[in-house]
Amino acid sequence: MTAEYDVLIVGAGISGINAAYRLQERLPGCKYIIVEARDVLGGTWALFKYPGIRSDSDLFTFGFAWRPWEGSTRFASGEQIVTYLRESAEEHGIDEHIRYGEKVERLDFATSAAAWTVKTQKSTYRARFVILGTGYYDYDKPMDAVIPGIERFKGQVIHPQFWPENLDYKNKSVCIIGSGATAVTLLPNMAQEAKHVTMLQRSPGYVLTLPNAKTKLPWFFPKFVQFGFDYLRYLILPFIFFKFCRTFPNAARKVIRGETLKHLPASVPHDPHFVPSYGPWEQRLCMSPDGDFFEALRNGKADVATGKILEVTESSVKLESGQTIDADIIVTATGLRIQIAGGAAIYVDGQRQNVPDKYVWRGLMLSDIPNHALVVGYTNASWTLGADCTAIVVTRLIRELEQRGQRICVAKIDESQKLDSVNVFNLNSTYVQKGASVLPKATRSGPFQARSNYFSDYRHAQRGDITSGMRFL
Repeated sequence: MTAEYDVLIVGAGISGINAAYRLQERLPGCKYIIVEARDVLGGTWALFKYPGIRSDSDLFTFGFAWRPWEGSTRFASGEQIVTYLRESAEEHGIDEHIRYGEKVERLDFATSAAAWTVKTQKSTYRARFVILGTGYYDYDKPMDAVIPGIERFKGQVIHPQFWPENLDYKNKSVCIIGSGATAVTLLPNMAQEAKHVTMLQRSPGYVLTLPNAKTKLPWFFPKFVQFGFDYLRYLILPFIFFKFCRTFPNAARKVIRGETLKHLPASVPHDPHFVPSYGPWEQRLCMSPDGDFFEALRNGKADVATGKILEVTESSVKLESGQTIDADIIVTATGLRIQIAGGAAIYVDGQRQNVPDKYVWRGLMLSDIPNHALVVGYTNASWTLGADCTAIVVTRLIRELEQRGQRICVAKIDESQKLDSVNVFNLNSTYVQKGASVLPKATRSGPFQARSNYFSDYRHAQRGDITSGMRFL
């Protein structure tokens, strides 16, 4: 027998839990279920186990607006985030709606029934609306990286996505290949026990030192004032800095250079290791809580190498420059493989839908695919902020259908207009470029414009027009 629901949520991570809360809050009586492929909630934060795994967004905005983060630090470990998510779900009874070990394989929408049939590895469900809170990367396979001679290496080769539970790197030489957030996190944490850690980057990125302790207001202020202060502070200041970087890239380079030089030891030159070829925020900036990354460089436990790999030998990595990096362990922190909808096949009236051909309406619904939401957060702010905007709009769409006495809403592109397609993520990072072939598209203006400004998106989510570019049937 097929179980029937008003809404089916795919994924029990931050996006799925937040969506469930908004359904309970704004649509009382809504019958929903969350199907989760793994055996635990937490999404990314339950999957990744590498040393030092943490958020690179502040928890005051990365956490839920309806359950303030009360930790003493700005950033949090993966374990702390999973605990926070579990407690949030339990506090509001959301955990009772989760079905684990239910990996979605296929979603079929039938216009005649105005409903989805969702097939998992174990069960079949029917739902009027589907929310895809699956994130944007493949949980089972990382991004392919071509590393000449890696098969000859006699030591261990580890990808951060599949970190061995009991990896022993004490007093061993480690080479981390990569320059993104994962590499910047791994270096100081592995350096605490390793003999030496080298971060090998083909091209450098920006690394910003940020204080980890939160600013405490005087004791007589109530908790809600402290939270409001933290929330607004970390909403506004990063947004201003992002706009500054994109509007005045040369000035931003100088500011970041000055901050970097304050923390660099004399043994590590700024050029070439911290001089990216792109402007600030054309790719995500890497965050170093309390300067832990630079501290590892200063104490001699770690260093940075920049250049192209010539080959990997049995015990080292050789660069085209002639430099050789000895290694017992190689960590390939080379990025994630982009995947939409958790890899599930999507059909509408028997026709397979090709996601890269679609445009994203209001940052949440793929064109021509009815009654669904694809949760996509921000690249220049906390993911949760975008997820919340999506959840709020979904509740408005469902309510709009009920008020109209209709059953289907579907985003439609005006084919008569010439569309200027842009990247839905608004970044030129390597993993985004390599994943472009599987990503949907956005436009520069109108209802299919890519998200980039939380303040305008939130205003629209609460009260904005949800009929432009949308058909109700």
